[in-house]
Amino acid sequence: MQNFMFHNPTRIIFGKETVKEIGREAAAFGKKALLVYGRSSLKAGGVYDCIVSSLSDAGIEAIEFSGVSSNPRLSHLRLGVEKARAEGVEMVIAAGGGSVLDEAKAIAVGIPAEGDVWDFFTGAAEVKKALPVLTVLTLAAAGSEMNGGSVITNEETKQKLAFIAPAAQPAVSILDPTATFTVSPEYTAYSAVDSISHLLEGYLTQKDSETPVQDRYVEGLVSVIMSSTDRILKDPGEYEARASMMWAATLAWNGLALSGTGEVNFPNHMLAHALGALYDVPHGAALSIVMPGWMTWAARRDPARIAGLARSVLGVEDPTPDTVAAEGIGRLKSWFRSIGASTSLSAQGIPASDMPAITENALMMAEAWAMPEYTSSRIEEILALCV
Repeated sequence: MQNFMFHNPTRIIFGKETVKEIGREAAAFGKKALLVYGRSSLKAGGVYDCIVSSLSDAGIEAIEFSGVSSNPRLSHLRLGVEKARAEGVEMVIAAGGGSVLDEAKAIAVGIPAEGDVWDFFTGAAEVKKALPVLTVLTLAAAGSEMNGGSVITNEETKQKLAFIAPAAQPAVSILDPTATFTVSPEYTAYSAVDSISHLLEGYLTQKDSETPVQDRYVEGLVSVIMSSTDRILKDPGEYEARASMMWAATLAWNGLALSGTGEVNFPNHMLAHALGALYDVPHGAALSIVMPGWMTWAARRDPARIAGLARSVLGVEDPTPDTVAAEGIGRLKSWFRSIGASTSLSAQGIPASDMPAITENALMMAEAWAMPEYTSSRIEEILALCV
């Protein structure tokens, strides 16, 4: 196990009827908030009314900023920064899933910034301060409620980039599983894939041979996410399944899984971000397409880690690493299909003739993330397994 430092200051409030706590929690940060959310789903589920009522009871003025898309866009983010500055808000409250939380964190970072907020995503500027961020989670997937990361798409340059900064870490996150009851089967599937990918990126790319705590942690959470998803799709209103899924997704991307593993890479996110930037594919759908292809490619070079996952989580018993890895990938891919997630580029209407454009975009990401082993030829080789 490698040396590490772990610190996660986000205050989590978990359970039934906890959305109404947002006003009391927000009161510690001021009297005026920018309330960031997506579109109609928040109001349809009743969460919006509860948030607004709680803030009003606490004497907090809520300046609304809606319209966040599933792949949050830079142009909309810039409008949010402008509105927040003009209104003189003291905090940013995000109500939604990972996309809403990502944009809200970027707005909070952009408000006190001297330059353009996009500079933080390109690396031209470093995030040093932000307004307080509070979140009310309505989609269990990204783990954005307990980390300082943000992912934004620049529509003009076709880049989907990210930053991770302690200043952007939410101060408070409210996790009420009942707020996810209205999530569609489609996005339930995407959420499951997203949270599983966060766990498997480090698990499959880390090089330390002695990480039993982290390995069992990842394997256990993947198992919980898969079983919870199956239960949710059968009964969308089953509280315990929603609760297990919500907490597992948060734990998947709050830093614990990677603590002590040393250097890891994010090749699946590299490829998925290219699909999101070029085609506006939902993040979970992009991941369910590229993960089986990347895992097949990786297993041909070193099947050991994938074989471990196959045995521990997917129930494969064959003793040969190559065989057990291949069978495990097949079972994971079949499970993706069973929950309604895409597993090929063609299923999303992306033709093979677009491979050069996807490769070029992914290569830009590989360079930005210091992953020199992912050359154009390697990316093309992986994408050929995703057709």
